[in-house]
Amino acid sequence: MFGGHNATIPCRFRYEPKLNTPREARVKWTWQPAGGRETEVLVAAGSNTRSSEKFRGRVHLRQDFPGDAALVIAEVTLSDMGRYRCEVVDGVEDKSVSVDLELYGVVFPYQHPRGRYRLNFLGAQQACEDQGATLATLTQLFQSWKEGLNWCNAGWLADGTVHYPITKPRVPCGGLRLPPGVRSYGRRHLHLHRYDVFCFSPSLRGRVFFLQQSEGMNLTEAQQACQENSAEVARVGQLYAAWKFTGLDHCEAGWLADGSVRYPITTPRPNCGPSEPGVRSFGFPPPQLKYGVYCYKTDEEVL
Repeated sequence: MFGGHNATIPCRFRYEPKLNTPREARVKWTWQPAGGRETEVLVAAGSNTRSSEKFRGRVHLRQDFPGDAALVIAEVTLSDMGRYRCEVVDGVEDKSVSVDLELYGVVFPYQHPRGRYRLNFLGAQQACEDQGATLATLTQLFQSWKEGLNWCNAGWLADGTVHYPITKPRVPCGGLRLPPGVRSYGRRHLHLHRYDVFCFSPSLRGRVFFLQQSEGMNLTEAQQACQENSAEVARVGQLYAAWKFTGLDHCEAGWLADGSVRYPITTPRPNCGPSEPGVRSFGFPPPQLKYGVYCYKTDEEVL
């Protein structure tokens, strides 16, 4: 589903009311983020309901028909992703079901501005958050590999493991004899080991657009240009989402909020980088150099 919308996670139980014996089922919903602990979301018994602080005011049971215990979450965000478990106690019966909540989005590799393999796990989490994203899960990385993501640098995932996706086997990436796949380093030390990171960004709730001046702009001028257009400099995750979900295709390099310079290509052509679609990167050039800029406006600003 798309971020910022409501989500309905199904759960139902068999309702067989007995004459003269009112039945009051107890419904408990819990949530477990990737690599995290299971915590309570909502508990309901009859007309009494309580919800946890994280979900307070955003969750309720649908209850459209007898036995309906579907959980409705309003204004879903990246931090709501994970495994939701519905547990129903109805008399002497105790049943549970688990459902994974995923958002539509795009996985992208990210490096520290100072170069390759400089992020421990906490640094990787922060790097993704700074780009409007979250750490990708193995499921999300695997899906992106199936869609063609080919990246030879190992990166952190949400569960504390390290992987990288290969669609075209080659010597520096496990050798020519290994088949395509998602390579695994397994679980690594969260503080001592350092890698890149795979981030997950949801679909856009706004618009990314390119600005250019005749002589280009340094980073400070680029920031000012976006502000003058009632926008902000786009984050890396926003540029990737615009490339994947809106088909943004622009063969001119532009500043992004983290100080990197990139450009998105959906239709490969001469003088626009490799023969595959993707977001091209110039790395993190000195901020005084001149480029265009990619700006971002939210839905409210677009309106």
